[in-house]
Amino acid sequence: MLRVIHYDPENDITEFGDLSLIDRWNKENTSIIWLDIFGLSKKEESTLLAGYFDISPLVISDAQRDRHPPKIEFFENYYFLLLKGLDSNTNTIDFSTIQIALFVGERFLVSRRAFESLSLDRSWVDVEEGRLKISRGLNRIVYQLSRKITDRFTPIVLDQEKQLEDLEESMFNDPNDFLLEQLVRNNRNLKKLRRILTYQKGVFDELANRSELHLNEIDRHQFTDVYEHLDRLASLSNLYQELTLDLLNGYISLSSHKLNKIIKVLTIVTVVMLPLTLLAGVYGMNFENIPELKAPNGYFMVLAVMGFTAIGLIMFFRKIKWL
Repeated sequence: MLRVIHYDPENDITEFGDLSLIDRWNKENTSIIWLDIFGLSKKEESTLLAGYFDISPLVISDAQRDRHPPKIEFFENYYFLLLKGLDSNTNTIDFSTIQIALFVGERFLVSRRAFESLSLDRSWVDVEEGRLKISRGLNRIVYQLSRKITDRFTPIVLDQEKQLEDLEESMFNDPNDFLLEQLVRNNRNLKKLRRILTYQKGVFDELANRSELHLNEIDRHQFTDVYEHLDRLASLSNLYQELTLDLLNGYISLSSHKLNKIIKVLTIVTVVMLPLTLLAGVYGMNFENIPELKAPNGYFMVLAVMGFTAIGLIMFFRKIKWL
């Protein structure tokens, strides 16, 4: 899919269309376009980006990779912004991401993704419905899109506080293997989330403070706003990951304590039964020359010795507070 927004600043006219608008823009000197690429083949993308916008093949390769950390690169006629957004089906901490590449020049903005992006589609609709004016500049659109990408992470991060409280309560009330699995999974996802947010925070820090872009005060303030929001989310992700690790260690400690108590009970039972088993084994041997076998009260005497031995051991364990 390929869609184009063409803006003529001289007549203040915004048009929506296809590749024909790019040909018009290419012949003009003042018009601005936003080209959104979705689902084209890599060869078609490369031909389009290199032919109309003189994008470096190495940059195109980075944009087309399935996995690449967020980054920003500056060139003579444009800058390249590679961001990670949430895929269209993600609304929990078990998230997956998509690559969103932005090529931003003085008169063009090209957005490229391999999969559907809710953030980008919403920004496009905002332009169509007049809530977002392309006449305010392409950096304003980049900011709105970046903010929408960031805002999709926000509820996922903020939801972790309540989720961790519920997990902590479950850990004390009903510890089980599912709880352990959930803690391990949350720790992994929060680590991944923190890494993504930290990368993107650095990207917008550099974007807001890059002098050669000649950003006006509003655009600089808006990119700083995205940076601050990402910084907060990255800090919260780090905090919640540490809390998750604490819960994970706490779960393991509780499980170990519970296991130790079970082992202690089994040990006490074994120690109590051991001398009784020894006595039973001695007098259960089939030798004729065992003097006690002839004793009239031998059976009761052995039972008494067993009883006193068991009671003595139990009292000993109570004294040392094992029972």
